[in-house]
Amino acid sequence: MRLSLEYQPPYDWPAMLGFLSARAIVGMEEVADGVYWRSIGLNGVHGTLSIKPGTVDSLELDLDFPDPTAVPEIVARVRRMFDLDTDLEVIHRHLAVDPLLARLIAERPGLRIPGAWDGLELAIRAVLGQQITVVAAIRLAGKLVAQYGKPLTSPRGGLSHVFPEAQVLATADLATLGMPKSRGRTLSGVAQALLDDPLLFEPGRPGGVARLLALYGIGEWTAQYVALRQLRELDGFPSGDVGLINALAALEGEAVTARGVLLRAEQWRPYRGYGAQLLWTSLSRGD
Repeated sequence: MRLSLEYQPPYDWPAMLGFLSARAIVGMEEVADGVYWRSIGLNGVHGTLSIKPGTVDSLELDLDFPDPTAVPEIVARVRRMFDLDTDLEVIHRHLAVDPLLARLIAERPGLRIPGAWDGLELAIRAVLGQQITVVAAIRLAGKLVAQYGKPLTSPRGGLSHVFPEAQVLATADLATLGMPKSRGRTLSGVAQALLDDPLLFEPGRPGGVARLLALYGIGEWTAQYVALRQLRELDGFPSGDVGLINALAALEGEAVTARGVLLRAEQWRPYRGYGAQLLWTSLSRGD
């Protein structure tokens, strides 16, 4: 099934694809020739999707999923994942009061915040990435998917498994994958929390950050990161993030502290998340 997902231009597809490519989990995601592929699971049913640029104001979604009644939910998730419903004009008008962000916006006017297909998946990724590099975290995620994810009935290209379900991760000894026992406990605890509260990662639900902070092993950075990318709280801001500190220091040409970044971001409210994305992207480009 092929669907056209419209948005209000501009859209920085290279930046979005670059972000996803750097974090693609082997067996579950693949980026090739400007196209993003991934396996998906919904209500116990598995399939695959791919997405790429369509027209000047749309992305083209190819969906291979055996349950047609799930299409509206899949489309809604993909739209959130690729940030297709945000009014960039309003956000940019607000952020451009800061001259630094005004320059970054002019350089990347179509920059969006990458979302997530699934809240549990994103939370697991975030926890795996605590205090290690992106490359190391993705390697661990690949091991987790290979060991605990369900094989696709019809593998496609490099897609062979779907992300593990919460009931599997809640009882698994994840420390055997090669991580501290405390981190394995956090991962299992997040999965159990989702079983206890199926709306834990529901976008737009009030109090999301507080619920995440109440979980064992989830600190402010992880909670804000999940809030930004899954709960779609546009003011989500992972304070203390090394990338944000380094990006602002490089752009300003002077040393910056975590507190300094947080104070600078106050004027960006209620869109601190987009300020963060502009900073992160500037760092990846070496600006």
